[in-house]
Amino acid sequence: MILNHPKSQVDKSWSSWVIVLLLLVWIAIAAGLRFTYLAGKPPWSDEFATLVFSLGNSFRRVPLDQVITSDTLLAPLKPNSSTSINSVINNLITESNHPPLYFVLTHLWLKLFPGHGELVSLWVARSWSVLLGVISIPAMFGLGWLGFRSSLVGHFAAALMAVSPYGIYLAQEARHYTLGILLVIASVSCLVYATRSLQRQTPLPIYIALIWVIVNSLGIAVHYFFVLVIAAVGLVMLGLRIGSGGSVFSWKYWWRIYAVALGTLMGVLVWLPILPRPSSNRLTEWVHQDTTLSNLLEPVARLLSWLITMVVMLPVEGQSLPIMVASGVVTVILVLLIVQLLRRGLRIQRLHSQTKFMTQVIGGFVVGAIALFLLFTYGLGIDLTLAARYQFVYFPIVIMLLAASFASCWRAAQGKDQQWVALILLMGLVGGVIVASHVSYQKADRPDLAIAKILEISDSQSQSLPVLIATVHKSHEQTGEIMGLAWELNRRKVVDTAINSPQFLLAHKDTEPRVATETLQKTVAQLPKPLELWVVNFSASVELKSQGCIKDKQSISKVPGYRFRRYYCQNYRAGASE
Repeated sequence: MILNHPKSQVDKSWSSWVIVLLLLVWIAIAAGLRFTYLAGKPPWSDEFATLVFSLGNSFRRVPLDQVITSDTLLAPLKPNSSTSINSVINNLITESNHPPLYFVLTHLWLKLFPGHGELVSLWVARSWSVLLGVISIPAMFGLGWLGFRSSLVGHFAAALMAVSPYGIYLAQEARHYTLGILLVIASVSCLVYATRSLQRQTPLPIYIALIWVIVNSLGIAVHYFFVLVIAAVGLVMLGLRIGSGGSVFSWKYWWRIYAVALGTLMGVLVWLPILPRPSSNRLTEWVHQDTTLSNLLEPVARLLSWLITMVVMLPVEGQSLPIMVASGVVTVILVLLIVQLLRRGLRIQRLHSQTKFMTQVIGGFVVGAIALFLLFTYGLGIDLTLAARYQFVYFPIVIMLLAASFASCWRAAQGKDQQWVALILLMGLVGGVIVASHVSYQKADRPDLAIAKILEISDSQSQSLPVLIATVHKSHEQTGEIMGLAWELNRRKVVDTAINSPQFLLAHKDTEPRVATETLQKTVAQLPKPLELWVVNFSASVELKSQGCIKDKQSISKVPGYRFRRYYCQNYRAGASE
């Protein structure tokens, strides 16, 4: 009987070549979706950080408080043969708040595609993340087989990961999250092996213990949030230890688990000397939120929305109201269907001790990780639900839990369960295409839209003037935002238009906002007139009346990542106003 044996008859009837062939299909689908429109999406500030640091360059090469050209602004994005891995690590540690492993690996990847005086290839940089994302497909199959001894579970895990809208979104970013996902899968695989050893009352093999320590240490070297993965694993093991009552899981089977914990602790503590310094806190200050009665449920709502997009996603960003409403209704129906399949699958799994135990392990990890996110959000005032990308911590294990439940429903073949499972996979594929096409999960910064709007307004003025684009600088995040504008202008190769060879100003603001205001005043006063000035994300007052600058009230615009307005600066002061 299917329900009385951990390896179903369906699994037994599949030959090895069918299993491999089907896995290759999931890999091909994953690769096709992730490579779609890969370089067509504009880079945003975090990706510029990846490009600059991975090249071994520094944002400090960009001068502040003075007028610069686009060539100077984009100079850190040019490959430099003199940089090395040491350059990557040193610049990252001194200027950012991330551990270096992903950036070192990206440095080596970019070295395989040397440029010749040109800007770094965005497609090449993102393709490394895509490659890691594609590797996660067979990795998920392996975790499914290891945990449930079922190729069917493995195939559902691989298929769900292949079409996951959230997974595609992360894979198309030149960031470290797909590497983190692989290490999450590896760490939980070690957890699965360890719990099986405890269940069989056999010691954990030494080589598995060593691999586990190495994986956890590498995870911290990729992203500091990997500590939440380690903590969630610890909660699962603690639950097993308490639940055993000290009878079944005796010391002789646990001491190697304790050794893994000690080794992992050492792998974490080694990073203490280079933890983010106070000077880099401004890069993450946005996650510090005060929870009030008015926004008490917002983190939970965001968390649920990120969970939903791991499986299905329909167009809601920047769409007309009818499309948003229709997408919302269909999404609610699909979510209810997924919840029903999940409940039914879990109920079926409880009928067999082996699948029940492994479901408790996998489910315990997911519950523990989400509980930690809510603890940080409500208990410490650090809202980890604000960014979808942070959910990489538990994303692949949510997929695994759903895969196990879908497989149980598929085997039981009760009513239309198989059709519903197939429908969820199909809608996941639709969501994957939507994300790959940049309809949903759009980039946080949209320099393409900003430049399009600026060009539209400038062209409407029917005059070609020198252009200055100014912003307030606090960290390399603002440098990346303005790099996006220069990158987009370079991509469009704007010539003989209203914006011809624009110049840029990054007015630094530390604690006193007046400094940036005065820097802009002095700069505009020194430039020849007439002048077209665009202030972009200028988080300080703009006081240019004495410089003869008139605000174009019709030009105030906002697109994702950018708020900007135009000033027309004349040779005289009479009649100028703010």
